Amino acid sequence: QLRPVESGGGLVQPGESLRLTCAAPDHNVAHYAFTWFRQAPGKERVALACISINGARTNYSDFARGRFTITKDNVRNTVNLQMNALQPEDAGVYYCAASNIACNYPIDFWGKGTLVTVSS
Repeated sequence: QLRPVESGGGLVQPGESLRLTCAAPDHNVAHYAFTWFRQAPGKERVALACISINGARTNYSDFARGRFTITKDNVRNTVNLQMNALQPEDAGVYYCAASNIACNYPIDFWGKGTLVTVSS
């Protein structure tokens, strides 16, 4: 069973960038569509960006479009989320999730999350 593993979270100042990585031990990221979610304190988990199984298509929420970029690295077997110009409202736990089918389909596998804090 696929168990995504997130890394790269931490404390950054407003305006700085951060790159999150999702690994898929013993599985091939090229076989799944991946979505990054964020859950801010006291709020629901929301989808930010999704990349298709073949990596050719990406979808972004209005919140993420223009500042965040999702990519799939088939050589390193990772899915990455580059986040720029971070603001305090970007803080939360970021989850990597995978679907066997495609973006916008139910999630089959969830990671445990990585914490992002944005504060001066």
